[in-house]
Amino acid sequence: MVKFRRSGGLSGNVEDRRAAGGRAGIPIGGAMGGGAIGIITLLIAVFLGGGLGGGGGTGSGLPDIFSQLQSPGGTVDPADDELVQLMSDALDDIQAFWSTDAGLGARYEDATLVLFSGGVSTAGCGDAPSSVGPFYCPADHKAYVDLDFFRELRQRFGAPGDFAQVYVLAHELGHHVQNLLGTSDDVRAAQQQDPDRANEHSVRLELQADCYAGVWGNSAKDRGLLEPGDLAEGIAAAAAVGDDRLGNPSEESWTHGSSESRQRWFMVGFESGDHEQCNTFEVPADQL
Repeated sequence: MVKFRRSGGLSGNVEDRRAAGGRAGIPIGGAMGGGAIGIITLLIAVFLGGGLGGGGGTGSGLPDIFSQLQSPGGTVDPADDELVQLMSDALDDIQAFWSTDAGLGARYEDATLVLFSGGVSTAGCGDAPSSVGPFYCPADHKAYVDLDFFRELRQRFGAPGDFAQVYVLAHELGHHVQNLLGTSDDVRAAQQQDPDRANEHSVRLELQADCYAGVWGNSAKDRGLLEPGDLAEGIAAAAAVGDDRLGNPSEESWTHGSSESRQRWFMVGFESGDHEQCNTFEVPADQL
């Protein structure tokens, strides 16, 4: 288990909305439908159509690759208390890293983690059912997670373990870093200018978020937070959410990258510990 320093309480940057439930009928961006087909439709609609329901104008505000994994939703379960604490401790640790000189330093602004069950309403990205999985909304600087997703990740896709769960959060906060740096806005503009390469730009964005997750992982390793097996759990989770593993029919339709590329870019960040090495926008497409 990742050995975070236990705070004894929840982070001030956690909003626990699980007891409130949520409106589960309208996915983010106003598009209907869930799962892979619905999310692909949403990607096209938002990237090429110009916005996220009044949101911040960035592809990272869309449901993430994790949105292609169905999650049944649920209510507050006391059995989840340990997982809630893990997410809280991980959130504080990841954000503390990005606030250091090894991260973004003074440029970093904290994001908020929203825990929800069944569905959630966001201030800038519309309403989302549980089936969209974890996502980041750039308009409100919040990452949204239904904890039932982690059961799906473990049981259906064979990626168990606490570090697999933390990888998901670190990836979402990687999108927050992209939002702060303006990368997401640049990607959206590029997609609008060249719609034929919209999917390629999306893949580059997602792989960079994986690399950023690995950069934080390097810091966790150097600080003695990782235990044997943690890295393997993170790599397994990255592989589980590759487009090819999820059964997307053709490489041209991919929006997040293959299992191999997601693992590889996570390791680029993990081995280098340098976010400047996460140059997914500078390498040829056939080297992604």
